[in-house]
Amino acid sequence: MTIPLSEEVMEKQSALETDIQFLPGVGPRRARMLAQELDIHSFGDLIRLYPYRYVDRSSLTDIADIRSDAAAVQVRARVRSAEMKDKRLSVILEDRTGSIEAVFFKGVKWMSGRLLPGTEWIFFGKPQLFNGRFNFVHPEVDSPEKAISQGSGKLTGIYPSTEKLKNAGITGKVMNRLMASALQACLPEVEESLPSYILGEKGLPDIRTALRDIHFPTDQTRLERASSRLKFEELFYLQLSLLKQKYVRSRNAKGICMPRVGETFNKCYESLPFPLTGAQKRVIREIREDMRSGHQMNRLLQGDVGSGKTMVAVLSALIAVGNGYQACIMAPTEVLAQQHFRNIGKYLEGTGVTVSLLTGSSRTAQRREVHEGLLNGSIKIIVGTHALLEDNVQFSNLGLAIIDEQHRFGVEQRSRLWNKTGSGIPPHVLVMTATPIPRTLAMTLYGDLDVSVIDELPPGRKPVKTIHIFENRRLALNNFLKDQIALGRQVFVVYPLISESEKMDYKNLEQGYEDICNAFPYPRYKVAYVHGKQTNEDKNMFMKAFSDGRADILVATSVIEVGVDVPNASVMVIESAERFGLSQLHQLRGRVGRGSEKSYCILVSGQKLSRESSRRIELMCSTEDGFVLAEEDMKMRGPGDLEGTQQSGLPVRLGIASLARDGLLLSEARNYADSILASDPALEKEENGILLRELRKEKYEMKDYSRIS
Repeated sequence: MTIPLSEEVMEKQSALETDIQFLPGVGPRRARMLAQELDIHSFGDLIRLYPYRYVDRSSLTDIADIRSDAAAVQVRARVRSAEMKDKRLSVILEDRTGSIEAVFFKGVKWMSGRLLPGTEWIFFGKPQLFNGRFNFVHPEVDSPEKAISQGSGKLTGIYPSTEKLKNAGITGKVMNRLMASALQACLPEVEESLPSYILGEKGLPDIRTALRDIHFPTDQTRLERASSRLKFEELFYLQLSLLKQKYVRSRNAKGICMPRVGETFNKCYESLPFPLTGAQKRVIREIREDMRSGHQMNRLLQGDVGSGKTMVAVLSALIAVGNGYQACIMAPTEVLAQQHFRNIGKYLEGTGVTVSLLTGSSRTAQRREVHEGLLNGSIKIIVGTHALLEDNVQFSNLGLAIIDEQHRFGVEQRSRLWNKTGSGIPPHVLVMTATPIPRTLAMTLYGDLDVSVIDELPPGRKPVKTIHIFENRRLALNNFLKDQIALGRQVFVVYPLISESEKMDYKNLEQGYEDICNAFPYPRYKVAYVHGKQTNEDKNMFMKAFSDGRADILVATSVIEVGVDVPNASVMVIESAERFGLSQLHQLRGRVGRGSEKSYCILVSGQKLSRESSRRIELMCSTEDGFVLAEEDMKMRGPGDLEGTQQSGLPVRLGIASLARDGLLLSEARNYADSILASDPALEKEENGILLRELRKEKYEMKDYSRIS
């Protein structure tokens, strides 16, 4: 089929870059729909839209052999009769084994003109039971000759779609036809994107063969080879771009050399009230090696809730202090910064190291004192929020920046720390997160950082008993909470919404606060509440009342998810638990179980739960391992928004590979990319020219998660 493009268009653009509206069967209206719904703007975009499953149209099914569990079947049948019934066309089909009805509600006039009694057609669709008999609703219809010429006797791809596209007439059959036209126009222009030595060593087909076979495979073997090639290519370039950044940085970025541990480190270590876990010791050794290597440290520290990351941060800061440098610890909220400040102050007692706090609500006199102390070097460790990024905050000799929950800080904000070192050499960077990230996602989001994991909890940390109840058990729940409060414990109650939403019937904070106050009347019970729309002053006041023990119950939204430490709180009630993702539920659960008392997490839901919601709640009740939950969450939701923040999206959009399903292939691709860069870090060898060309494409311009700039 020749693509009827004007000579002017062909002169200006290759087929790959040609606007999708010029593809036969598209036009301006459908082009707008494809752009809006699937982000397809050109022929090249279309051929990189891959089927997400395939149906086997290589065989015909006898009508008598149709079963209710069949996904879709193809029959060759003759039209016995066709008549209009209540604005629908009812067509009775028959073959040598039996008969079946095909029903059409749309395009009735056109279809009745084709499906004349006595004519023979190929019908393809999902059989449905109606009044004890099978029928087809809107099956695809082709003449036997056309079905053979268009390759219907093969595996047929099913493409991502939306209701709007289907209503615009872009059905699965139309999409296959458009894809065939686009491939015919584009394939001669598609350049090979992997060097011949990689194709040979990995046994992969060339790119044109892979694209043809992913869209129109003649058999399962060719489909699998095409899929392997395209998945490997995506994951390989993803890792190559990240690792190349890392190689360039490690070669060029000089780091502050910190050869000593220092006396203050030893004093603190020896006076710890509890022994460090093996995982904490291992991570501190890794950080120590980085800081004395002469290269800048860029390390991600992952640790589940309560695993002891703060202790690692303190000891890392003391290595910097022991070598004559300052350290800063940035937290995303004032509540968390104040908590870090209090805890770090306790750990540093007896070491002689000065630690100060700087937040948005610090008074003017206090700010002036902190600014002077940082500039003259008398303050060795500073804990703070975004206030540390202000221009008038200058350090004497910043050597280590520790960023807690780094996804809460914008890259542009963090870049300001580069200019505060005094020496011009960038500080060592330790990024910490309590959000467990699946290994495959960490390898991709933070592929150019070194990753450390604290994968064991401190001894004596008691498990949190997680229970699921339905809303009709409210009275029993309130009685249980009263029993816990009578024992001197405190309770979190978390809601997914701040105020009433017409679209959702989930319990919301305002109504919930009112209900709690009625069930737990003042003055016998004291209830505080916190949500994201409060001023920082109000939020801190209520949080402090709860953490100081002056409130029995804290009603909150998930604003309390990160970092809040109230050892006396033994119960976490999560209302409308089906509304939260797995990682978020796990983070909320981590707010309890920090003291010596037995703790509970109670998941309250409505009676009607989707299969996915039930699965999430089941998983929460069955394990406390945040990494297991994160892996499951990624399988269920995809990797795009695991941390509940925009930054968690992937640096490169994957078209066919899946981080949830292709973990082994990702590791293989990463190792292979690493081996290439080990012998050719700048990709200067002639055989790697293709790799350099591909990496220069706009889609591989990665955000550099390894630096603070």
